[in-house]
Amino acid sequence: MKTIRIGGVTEKIIERSDMPPQKLKKALGKETVAVIGYGVQGRGQSLNMRDNGVKVIIGLRKGGESWKLAVKDGWKPGTTLFGLPEAVRKGTVIQYLLSDAGQKEQWPIVRDNLQPGAALYFSHGFSIVYSEQTGVVPPKNVDVVLVAPKGSGTTVRRHFLEGRGINSSFAIHQDYTGRARERAIALGIAIGSGFLFETSFEREVFSDLTGERGVLMGAIYGLWLAQYETLREQGHSPSEAFNETVEEATQSLYPLIGENGMDWMYANCSSTAQRGALDWYRVFRDASKPVFRDLYEKVRTGVETRRTLESNSKPTYREDLEKELKGVRESEMWRIGAEVRMLRPERQSAAKKAAAASNGAASAPAGAAKNGSRRPARKRAASKSARPRKAVGSRG
Repeated sequence: MKTIRIGGVTEKIIERSDMPPQKLKKALGKETVAVIGYGVQGRGQSLNMRDNGVKVIIGLRKGGESWKLAVKDGWKPGTTLFGLPEAVRKGTVIQYLLSDAGQKEQWPIVRDNLQPGAALYFSHGFSIVYSEQTGVVPPKNVDVVLVAPKGSGTTVRRHFLEGRGINSSFAIHQDYTGRARERAIALGIAIGSGFLFETSFEREVFSDLTGERGVLMGAIYGLWLAQYETLREQGHSPSEAFNETVEEATQSLYPLIGENGMDWMYANCSSTAQRGALDWYRVFRDASKPVFRDLYEKVRTGVETRRTLESNSKPTYREDLEKELKGVRESEMWRIGAEVRMLRPERQSAAKKAAAASNGAASAPAGAAKNGSRRPARKRAASKSARPRKAVGSRG
């Protein structure tokens, strides 16, 4: 456990070494974790826990696309894959990982099948904090905990397969059994967290919704678009505008920030770039801070969540979303972006290898597969992507 003291605040950070494999097994050895939902978080977290030796089952609507994907990933109907009510009844930990709108819709089924002493687990504080909008009010005889990975479920899984770890927050909303904290920390490590910092359901959802709409996704795209459009208006070519706006940021500069901080990135740039950045960041801060304050207030008061639930609960939600994403994908900035990404040497090398492999397979004799590996190449590749060589959380 690491203690951090900055800005008058003391924080205790849980590290992976605080929950070694034997301790993890003791904490979760008698648990059956029922993961409800198989979107990016449900899929990533469940596969990581399975690979870490946790007993996991999946609860889904039978026959849907998520059900088919779960079967493809090796979950077996009637053994580790069940309809939603049965999975909830069988679970001692219920990881409620449907979308926020989905959690609102399915809550009566989950509530009516929860067993006393179970742990109700969330990866977002939304449903609990905005219970007047969602109707999600847990019974008093269950633990209610949160583990919120700071990244997409795709990243949770990818980091696990690479032997790394995502950073996550955790919180305890209700401790019925006296084991809620131990359960939350153990589950946080089991899903692939490298470290965990403690928060509350309220602080998690306020910061998360602000971040997603702000610099993590919404604001950064808005800034990129504003700069790209300005450069194009001034006669710069699409490729030049994209390279100076997005490609250099994501491929050169942002990795330096992630590696060692903003000052490290500045120190590795020219003196002209340093001077310009240090002079102009305050201008952008002062211009955007009122927008962030307005955003935070809309999150805090539930205005933003109410709008989100209304939009995401529409019958045409998926079709409407795809139209919006298509508009982004087919805009000039991202069309040139696709062309620029294909010019990266590693992309070209991968494309050449794939073409060579395809040509080789096409020209191979009909009986070649029988004389080689006993397993088809497709199954080998699927197995490699589904399971890591070594489970994260194990030092071995």
